[in-house]
Amino acid sequence: MHMPTINFNRSTSARHTPRGVNSPRAFNGAHAHHRKWWWVSAPPPLDSPVLTYFVASILMLTACVIYLCVFGYWARRVPDPVQIPHLLESTKSTTVCDVFNGMWVPDESYPLYNSSDCPFAERGFNCLANGRKDTDYLKWRWKPKDCELPRFDALKALEKLRGKRVVFVGDSMSRTQWESFICMLMTGVQDPKSVYEVNGNQISKTIRFLGVRFQEYNLSVEFFRSVFLVQQGLAPRHGPKRVRSALKLDRLDDISRKWIDSDLLVFNSGHWWTPSKLFDMGCYFQDGGSLKLGMSITSAFEMALQTWASWVERSVNTNRTHVFFRTFEPSHWSGANQKECKVTTEPSIDAKGTERNEFGDIIASVVSTMRAPVTVLNVTSMGAFRSDAHIGTYSHPLTVLDCSHWCLPGVPDAWNEIVFSYLLTDGWRSLQN
Repeated sequence: MHMPTINFNRSTSARHTPRGVNSPRAFNGAHAHHRKWWWVSAPPPLDSPVLTYFVASILMLTACVIYLCVFGYWARRVPDPVQIPHLLESTKSTTVCDVFNGMWVPDESYPLYNSSDCPFAERGFNCLANGRKDTDYLKWRWKPKDCELPRFDALKALEKLRGKRVVFVGDSMSRTQWESFICMLMTGVQDPKSVYEVNGNQISKTIRFLGVRFQEYNLSVEFFRSVFLVQQGLAPRHGPKRVRSALKLDRLDDISRKWIDSDLLVFNSGHWWTPSKLFDMGCYFQDGGSLKLGMSITSAFEMALQTWASWVERSVNTNRTHVFFRTFEPSHWSGANQKECKVTTEPSIDAKGTERNEFGDIIASVVSTMRAPVTVLNVTSMGAFRSDAHIGTYSHPLTVLDCSHWCLPGVPDAWNEIVFSYLLTDGWRSLQN
């Protein structure tokens, strides 16, 4: 028997194969009489009830199918809208005062304390004790443009914080604010001996943890030194020789577990995010075990903040803990190499030292996308006018020149006045114009 040959060669497409008149897919008038199509007979009239019902049914069925498909698709694909608590809070009232938009005004009732009477004020920040003679730099108060900050009342602040735990996390600027916070509260304490460092430590910039206890008020005010907020460790194996250490941008500092369960949590970072503190010291960036040698400092800072933000959302109970993040504090170094420090006797007319505003922009951008409520302390412009308030040559030891840190009393007191006012005025909503 002769078997037909079947060709599986796909080089010639069936769509391009010529069709003869006998092809089942060919149709012309000559062969029409061989097929009995249902529409050969006369169609029903257009006004027929049967046709009308049929067309309406088809249209309704099609509409239902389209609706179910589209609705089902987006129901699976579109997440529920995420409410951002701190943004919702900001829209509850239009009377929230922008306490960071203001000016420094002279006030003879200042300063709020004497560093020499505060055992927790670091000698290196006590400019008067280190030989500074002029005192006008102590007589300035921060005045918001559209409202008045309440006068600091140590007794009210201590009662507000009774039974609380306050935690500061960051670099030496954070330690300065921590010392200022304690010294301001100390003015309301009857027995100074009831206030003590929990481990008996002297205030030092090298200790990673310092905690001061206000025994009468069951209040703890603590400082954790974490200059980058993320982990710093050894360089990965087989890395370039110039890499001596690495910042793990995807991992928060290993002491972060000690920051939780606080009532007030104040962060800062920025002064160590410079080439001299990083690349010149052989410190580069790492993400997920891979070195990022070409990553810029600002990009790394943003990634570190994203890690911090995720940690806050995951680990901090914001029903209890109020989280603040303070922006970068301006310095007033001058000269061709930014190594000259000329401390003035009064605030400058123009804002200076704001050349690193991009750090504040990154902080604001990251916080704006968080689902947890965080308050940004935007203090950069406040310090930009205070070229008179730096330590300068009045450091300890005196050989150190410093146009980055602030004298105490001084600018950090204003930061804390703003924090206290936040706690006492429902987030600045009840401030008087």
